[in-house]
Amino acid sequence: MAATTQADARARLQTLRKLLEEGTVSTQEELCEALEKKNFSVTQSTISRDLRRIGAVKAVSIEGEIVYRLPDELMLPTAPPMLTSGIKGLLLSIEHNGSMIVIKTPPGSASLVAHHLDLTKPAGILGTIAGDDTIFVAPASVKKIDLTLEAIVDELS
Repeated sequence: MAATTQADARARLQTLRKLLEEGTVSTQEELCEALEKKNFSVTQSTISRDLRRIGAVKAVSIEGEIVYRLPDELMLPTAPPMLTSGIKGLLLSIEHNGSMIVIKTPPGSASLVAHHLDLTKPAGILGTIAGDDTIFVAPASVKKIDLTLEAIVDELS
């Protein structure tokens, strides 16, 4: 039984990689549907674990859409491109407590947005820490945190 399960998992991961190489999948729900069409019974949590297992990340396609990619597809010979319209609209909420700024994004998008903020450094932010859907931003100056918040909003909307 265990050998069949491992073989099924390997086949599912191989199929998942092929789907990601096509470059058209942007949500875990779409991946669930695509895998189910290929006779794999999966849940969103299985997809999430599989994506972590193969190192998939969200990226912006040439068309400006956010899609899942494999790490080897992201190898760039030069500096990473600046994100443009693909990043717009990922800001769900933003607030601060006087010392830290907290940004909410759609699930799976926080690292993409944080990377963009680390590259562009609006209002001179010091850096970011990203989870799945939440980003903590360290402002360069807590005295100017409102200006930093406004600069981030301008950058992401």
